[in-house]
Amino acid sequence: MASFLRVRPVTAAPGRPPILPLARPAVGFTAGVGLVAALAAASMAYGAMAIPLSEVVGAYTRFNGSDAHLVVTTVRMPRTLLAVTVGASLGIAGLLLHMLTRNPLADVEVAGINAGAATAVVLVAVLGGASSLALLTATSLAGAAAGGLLVYVLGALGRDGPTPLKLTLAGAAIWALGESLTSGLLTAHERALDEVLFWLKGSVAGRELDLVGPLLPWMAAGWLAAVAVAPALHVLTLGDDVARGLGVPAGRVRLAAGATVVLLAGTAVAAAGPIGFVGLVAAHAARALLGLRPRWLVAYSAWIGAAVLLVADLAGRFLAMPEELPVGVTTALLGAPLFILLGWRALR
Repeated sequence: MASFLRVRPVTAAPGRPPILPLARPAVGFTAGVGLVAALAAASMAYGAMAIPLSEVVGAYTRFNGSDAHLVVTTVRMPRTLLAVTVGASLGIAGLLLHMLTRNPLADVEVAGINAGAATAVVLVAVLGGASSLALLTATSLAGAAAGGLLVYVLGALGRDGPTPLKLTLAGAAIWALGESLTSGLLTAHERALDEVLFWLKGSVAGRELDLVGPLLPWMAAGWLAAVAVAPALHVLTLGDDVARGLGVPAGRVRLAAGATVVLLAGTAVAAAGPIGFVGLVAAHAARALLGLRPRWLVAYSAWIGAAVLLVADLAGRFLAMPEELPVGVTTALLGAPLFILLGWRALR
């Protein structure tokens, strides 16, 4: 383990106390995992075709080739697994962005990371299409890195450096620029529009295990990296002077955290398209439960992000029946009011 990850414990940090402090984080985490499991079961059981839970279990214990069993194994199980893994990745990425920027409004959508990834993927589609998952993933990662870096550079301009307000404004600008570029590219190339329109709204529907499997190791690597870097990143929230006194190299920690965010967000976008506000909700909910416990915050952000995306996907199946809403639309319906509330509180 790198030396900058071994830091002396810090007992005080700025910020509001947790709303619902948990004396035993392990108990809360176990309950959270149970909630995710229950939501995953509901995800495999409910939709346009309701399937009893006994049949969901039977699809794996006594498969008989019936329509219900085929729907569970080939359609809903990959969709559910993708929602869990992408939700966990986005939840952790949102938490790291909060700690990295000290900005309560930070999220992969607001930070320009989603916009960069989506613009890069659309550009590749226009130029000839993403011929493989490897190319799609690499393109998404490169776009996510470019979008996040551009936001940081713009937010760092001026005498005060990268303040939370400047980063938020820069992120909004890059978000708008990315939307304009993707709309322009797709308007000029209708073939590409047909290929990526539903993906651009953010969706876990219609994906297969062949997509989830290759991306899962990359997501898992991001989860482990987040657990490793979280304590040192937490020290940076106390200020660079305190971090130096504790032997934490600020530059390397920020670089490691930024690379982890790009890895998590880039693979999530490659798998499900740009989905916003999951990280915003997960990070704030985790802090409300725990306060400032870095590694537990990562674990809680993971299960909360997974739960949020499962709920959003289930809601999307019923809000517009017999059609479905892309999960990116339902997460926006959930997250946008929170974003407005947080912005109002920050400007009071």
